Amino acid sequence: MQDKWMLYGPTGYTGGLIVHACLKTGLRPVLAGRDEPRLAALSQRTGLVHRTLPLDDHARLVAGLAAMRLVLNCAGPFSRTAAPLRNACIEARVHYLDITGEIDVFEAAHAQGAQAEAAGVLLCPGVGFDVVPTDCVAATLKKALPGATHLDLGFSGMDRMSAGTLATSMEAVYRGCARVRRDGRIIDLPFGEGSRSADFGRGSEKSFVVPWGDVATAFHTTGIPDIAVHIPWRSPAAAAIRALLPMRRLLASPSASRVTQSVLRRVAGGPSESERARRQTRVWGEVRDAAGNVRTAVLRAPDAYSLTLQTALLAVGHVLGHEVPAGYRTPSQLLGADCLERLGLEIALR
Repeated sequence: MQDKWMLYGPTGYTGGLIVHACLKTGLRPVLAGRDEPRLAALSQRTGLVHRTLPLDDHARLVAGLAAMRLVLNCAGPFSRTAAPLRNACIEARVHYLDITGEIDVFEAAHAQGAQAEAAGVLLCPGVGFDVVPTDCVAATLKKALPGATHLDLGFSGMDRMSAGTLATSMEAVYRGCARVRRDGRIIDLPFGEGSRSADFGRGSEKSFVVPWGDVATAFHTTGIPDIAVHIPWRSPAAAAIRALLPMRRLLASPSASRVTQSVLRRVAGGPSESERARRQTRVWGEVRDAAGNVRTAVLRAPDAYSLTLQTALLAVGHVLGHEVPAGYRTPSQLLGADCLERLGLEIALR
């Protein structure tokens, strides 16, 4: 795999975890990003080749992808980084993966599917915790109840976030609403609406609907027209959203947004190695059909960031080791709904 794939965004929290995992397993990605001093320092510490590739220079991006087989983009918010990298990958005929959980990023990648297919390029965003486990749960439930018309997904345990994850979450706050899919269309839903009872591992409790990536991906995976994603109402993330909503217009102003992003970069950090070892996430899903039949599924998994580096590298290995289809694919379409079994995880149907 040496010098055949690129890790874009290796100086962030999740990118750093992936670099560390690569060094432990003998993988040697080319490191790329926008911050030359930080990239050079990381390159010196790791012995990995680096390339400084600003996203506003398309020609330089395309040239920088020379000899690459794929790019794994870990630089968020992906609303700013994904499109330039996808466009450059399509032109350079390089496969594109990322770890986004952003609905609009998924939909934009899906819209470029035909263009990517014509170029022989795979586009598979969301190969981290966003959205591999939930996408596999959705695919498993669809197989269990083929006529399903409604899909609810949920997860718990992601209470300590990196700066990149928090920055992405702040964009949802600026928007001021959650998003769900109804009759096949993505619509806005005021925060606080659409709650239901769900079992996030502590028995039945109230949920909070969030604008998670599966609103896009689960539809493309399953064809189910009504989809919503939930977290526990009492979770720190849900509480933070409710607290910040009254200030969202102020926070969304250009000056305030710049300050917020700067503060997040300085003070926010993901969980430590010991915290990741202690934490678990739980994914839950439920499908219903018009006749009232119901199936549920649960998945117990490691900490979300630990799972992200495992699933991201699983996807990298799959693409480098196989002939992969061109065009847009969701993670379960690319890797199979049972791919988590390769990591020792099992989706339990009920």
